[in-house]
Amino acid sequence: MADKENKKKLMWGGRFTENQDTVLSKINSSIDFDKRLYKQDLNASVAHCEMLMQQKIITAQDGKKILIGLSQILDEIENSNFKFSNDLEDIHTHIESRLSEIIGDTAGRLHTARSRNDQVATDLRLWIRQSIDDIQILIKEILKSLIKQAENNIETIMPGFTHLQTAQPITFAHHLLAYFEMFNRDISRFQNCKDILNESPLGSGAIAGTAFNIDRNYTSRKLGFERPMMNSIDGVSSRDFAVEFISCCSINSMHLSRLSEEIVIWMSEPFSFIKLSDSFSTGSSMLPQKRNPDAAELVRAKSGRIIGDLNTLLIMLKGLPLAYSKDLQEDKEAVFDAYDTLKICLIAMKGMIDNISANKEKMLHYAKGGFSTATDLADWLVINLNLPFRDAHETTGRIIRLAEKSNRTLGEISLEELIKINPKIDESIKDVLSVENSVYSKCSFGGASPKKIKEALVLAKERIE
Repeated sequence: MADKENKKKLMWGGRFTENQDTVLSKINSSIDFDKRLYKQDLNASVAHCEMLMQQKIITAQDGKKILIGLSQILDEIENSNFKFSNDLEDIHTHIESRLSEIIGDTAGRLHTARSRNDQVATDLRLWIRQSIDDIQILIKEILKSLIKQAENNIETIMPGFTHLQTAQPITFAHHLLAYFEMFNRDISRFQNCKDILNESPLGSGAIAGTAFNIDRNYTSRKLGFERPMMNSIDGVSSRDFAVEFISCCSINSMHLSRLSEEIVIWMSEPFSFIKLSDSFSTGSSMLPQKRNPDAAELVRAKSGRIIGDLNTLLIMLKGLPLAYSKDLQEDKEAVFDAYDTLKICLIAMKGMIDNISANKEKMLHYAKGGFSTATDLADWLVINLNLPFRDAHETTGRIIRLAEKSNRTLGEISLEELIKINPKIDESIKDVLSVENSVYSKCSFGGASPKKIKEALVLAKERIE
């Protein structure tokens, strides 16, 4: 009796005469994580059932009973009245088993002309497609927050860094809009991923398709796919769409991590470029003076977790022969974790951006240090004295060395001292040594001048509409 009951639970029970070992049952079970595919599995089952009815593979009477049962299951799950059990290994088995309880043996007709192999591939594509939409919405919220901060800091001068050393003066708005471009490209990457994955595996069967006269175009349209997948083997065994999804998550999280790192640096002494509100800062249990950027540090750390999910999937796939292998069960936890982790990071980053207050005086002070207008000085020598740039670079280096030895800024070097280095220098050189003039002079397309920033903001708003 025990064997019979066990075989009844197993979809392949007719082939086996012994009970499944408890260890195999445990490692084989995926219901703890794949139950979040319930809506996708039910939607795909509805489409499949309707197609079977249309093609007269099952009767209209049986089909209607199946559809009523599937609707009841959806209601039970969404109202927390559905019982999940590790005795039934995955979401597909749970739904079929419950359907059998509701409508009897007719439930078995739903699995005609399909396999769990094409079921799960279809479900995962549907789930990732919806998740991409969710992520894109969250990234757009970050873009809006960056625009708002940039609008408030069009003329906030700060040092621009290369190698984390002062390079040239820029504006805080210009710096923030660099991240706007990165995150906007992330939206495009996710969109490309969505476009590529939007093909339906349903109808691929276990590997070779089916002998039944199914209509794969119908189920594809019903589920919002562009087309059915061309090859049934590819349909059940490919997971490159999941790799690409986590790759997009990884790139987006890397951008979040870079911005988080800058928030950490900007909040630290002696920078103190920005302040985060109490809502996104923490204190210390021992050090009463501390204001810690924990949110930024955690977003920075969690990028490694998402990149780890990508590695998990790549390593799992790299040695798999075609077609389906049980290894593919391991794809879902990595996909779900990458999505869940990225989602909370995106929400946290928007909150931090919204709560940033720029210390404009401190930014300006440091922008004036580090000989940040040295390139402007070299450019002046090229334009006004017709020096080759390499000669102008060498002359500027001599002037910087003089300033360093006397602990002065470039603007504090007297005209007489400059003339000793090059007799052709005149007093107009002083105009290029202020950080304000330096920033306002950068009028090339994509440059740092407030005029160009205002133009960039107009375009940015148009692009996210």
